[in-house]
Amino acid sequence: MTNGKICRREGGIRVNVVEMVGITKRFPGIIANDQINLTVRKGEIHALLGENGAGKSTLMNILFGLYQPDEGEIRINEKPVKITGPTVANKLGIGMVHQHFMLVEPFTVTENIILGDERSKFGLLNIKKAEKEIQRLSDQYGLKVDPRAKIADISVGMQQRVEILKTLYRGADILIFDEPTAVLTPQEIEELTEIMRRLVDEGKTIIFITHKLKEIMSTCDRVTVIRRGKVIQTVDVAETNENELAALMVGREVSFTVEKEKKQPGEPIVKISQLVALDHRGVRAVNGLDLEVRAGEIVGLAGVDGNGQTELIEAITGLRDIESGSIHINGKDMTRFKPRKVIEAGVGHIPEDRHKRGLVLDFTVSENMVLQSYYQAPFTKRGIIQNGEIDQYAKRLIKEFDVRTPNEHVPIRGLSGGNQQKAIIAREVDRDPDFLIAAQPTRGLDVGAIESIHRRLVEQRDKGKAVLLVSLELDEVLKLSDRVAVIYEGKIVGWVDPETTTEEELGLLMAGGKKQEVK
Repeated sequence: MTNGKICRREGGIRVNVVEMVGITKRFPGIIANDQINLTVRKGEIHALLGENGAGKSTLMNILFGLYQPDEGEIRINEKPVKITGPTVANKLGIGMVHQHFMLVEPFTVTENIILGDERSKFGLLNIKKAEKEIQRLSDQYGLKVDPRAKIADISVGMQQRVEILKTLYRGADILIFDEPTAVLTPQEIEELTEIMRRLVDEGKTIIFITHKLKEIMSTCDRVTVIRRGKVIQTVDVAETNENELAALMVGREVSFTVEKEKKQPGEPIVKISQLVALDHRGVRAVNGLDLEVRAGEIVGLAGVDGNGQTELIEAITGLRDIESGSIHINGKDMTRFKPRKVIEAGVGHIPEDRHKRGLVLDFTVSENMVLQSYYQAPFTKRGIIQNGEIDQYAKRLIKEFDVRTPNEHVPIRGLSGGNQQKAIIAREVDRDPDFLIAAQPTRGLDVGAIESIHRRLVEQRDKGKAVLLVSLELDEVLKLSDRVAVIYEGKIVGWVDPETTTEEELGLLMAGGKKQEVK
């Protein structure tokens, strides 16, 4: 192990376990993969790095058999293969952990893992035997998964471990991780890194799709950079740095700092007093919370996941009932407003879960761009929807926010996760709300898109708008915020000045440490 990363050789010669040669994949209006060559060596963690929509997931979906290439050849362990589906991929020792998990929530961990690979005797399933095998694999790789737990009752991070176990149960030696950290907390990311290292120690090979440069530098051996469907370069991680990788990925230099002038905020736009809201179990998740956000400032809300952030946002936006307390926006009592009334009162909401709260996946890109405003002029005239106006509006947002899509008429589920996120941000920011709630706004975005979104949030602040930034990325909170409120067990337990505090001090407060106030 060197610098925390794993390198493998067999008899002094590196063995290629995956070779993809001249892979081309076309979709209507777009070439997703254009003559791509990729070589992955046995026992390495090989990163696929690229912007949202660069073609990374498409390439790996070809390797896993979900898509068929229009051109090119695949070799596994130096033998040409034709991977016609995931079952064939499994037989070749290839497993894939998808960005959006493929689990049945009412089923147990064991039931999910054996689904599609039921091993029966005389037509009868032996669940107990499967549970023992899954427990053995969990212990061997340090996954700490309970085979009897229901998927609906376990965390997102634990669900991901179930997906990993699913591939191991099917005998995978080559594991594809598609944006595995996009929905994880910082602690879960650290735990996943350790799991990946243990997998490689046990002889597995990992292909790691990501656009998080820090994770590549700390975890991977080599990285192949893809831009707009073409391979730009493959480099050894030990011989590069974050700035070089960012430039290779987006084709220009990227700034990792947030440019913003110090400004004097105005009067409070948002006043929340003694707010109480319950979670899905009927337990107080927001517990007498007080919060103000002033005109012309970004307030960062920092906290360990599960301390009432989600319930607070849902209470403000009308998605969750309020037990007691009050919410005033622009001096107007909006404590129990319905979501449409909240939107009409000048509130924008970039939700933390883009699929559940942000999009209608089977609607087109155009339709999703006007979800909150389709009934207003110019999109509706005398009760008739004006599709031409909607399409023109969508085209403008697609161009301004660099949403990578063949056109505005495709279903939005066909876009990459990052481009779906950019579509939501385009819609919410373009509405120019007085109060913008940005929950995990850069989750799943590449460094170029993150730079752009940070600039947009600062622009809103500079126009005198109030912005509430809710993020698990502490460096993002400290870079963007004018003030940082720390939430713990449903209450604001302290305020810090992002210019004078550190991530360590902030972490102490987030864990319920001593209160600290901005001077």
